[in-house]
Amino acid sequence: MRTVASDLAHRLADHAEAVCRHYLSEGRREGRYWLVGDARNKPGRSLYVRLRGSDEGRGAAGKWTDAATGEHGDLLDLIALNQGLHRLRDTLDEARRFLALPRPEPAAAPPRRLARAATGSSQAAQRLFAMSKPLSGTIAEAYLRSRGIADLRTRAALRFHPRCFYRPGRDDAPDARPAWPAMIAAVTDLAGRQTGAHRTWLDDAGGAKAPVASPRRAMGRLLGHGVRFGAARDVMAAGEGIESVLSLGGVMPDLPLVAALSSAHLAALVLPQTLRRLYIAHDDDLAGHAAAAALAERALNAGIEAVILSPSLGDFNDDLRHLGAGHLAAALRTQLVPEDVRRFLNRAPMSGDLGVEVGSASLADASRRP
Repeated sequence: MRTVASDLAHRLADHAEAVCRHYLSEGRREGRYWLVGDARNKPGRSLYVRLRGSDEGRGAAGKWTDAATGEHGDLLDLIALNQGLHRLRDTLDEARRFLALPRPEPAAAPPRRLARAATGSSQAAQRLFAMSKPLSGTIAEAYLRSRGIADLRTRAALRFHPRCFYRPGRDDAPDARPAWPAMIAAVTDLAGRQTGAHRTWLDDAGGAKAPVASPRRAMGRLLGHGVRFGAARDVMAAGEGIESVLSLGGVMPDLPLVAALSSAHLAALVLPQTLRRLYIAHDDDLAGHAAAAALAERALNAGIEAVILSPSLGDFNDDLRHLGAGHLAAALRTQLVPEDVRRFLNRAPMSGDLGVEVGSASLADASRRP
């Protein structure tokens, strides 16, 4: 049974484009959508309103989503945010005014709180992750498999968003698309609370990153935190990129991992109090070496043994893709503490590729590959 609010929402949806032109005048129509910066009518392309669609459900006309913040709703919600209205009664009155309908006499509805997450905040990151779906069968899964990463059974920190907002920068083409498929990673603190999110925008086929100037961006509170795979207790490994640490997980599936997302954040990673040994998987560049040294010094000062793991190529995903899982496992076997070889590498392959095409190229040949 329809309520007064749902009836007004349906009436507004019948005139969705007129509503957008009135309240979101800084936007513009593109196909069956109206695009604008946000619900408060800022210029941009983050928020999109469906102008035509079904009568009910997610595909209904009048439904909208702000890809930057994760906010969504119907046209009543949009009007409330646009006009700064915090009571349902005031929102309904504004909708009637727009539709030129008379105001009824019944008592006012109870107040309705409408919270808005600030762009780039931890709350916005949490909403984005919640709006995303599991990796299985998605473009994000195809992307990771193209990087040689096949075992995703314990990778709950990763999800997929089919149309994640992308804000073009100065280095992007003028007609850059406002949204792409994306792999979404949850950034969490030591207690497991989500503080941020990392987005990897992908092309529509899933075999590569999207053709944009900045295909990787993070949001929320990142300093000291990371994308975690497994619960760290006494031993864990930390690295920069998600694909790099997942490459370690391909040959050491029981080793807890954390991706700090950059060299600067790797150096500042907060370490668990229960940790007694930390493996630092650095990238082979100046920033990677400096970050590994800084984190190792912090770990040693906290009474934690620090062991630096070095890739043969640029990072451990390069090693996995170009040299194969067998080579990666063999190289790690010489760098791990012996007891951890037995603990974490006893099931790792010494030859073969775990689905990665190794070929017969030499190390020198592989180092010249993109």
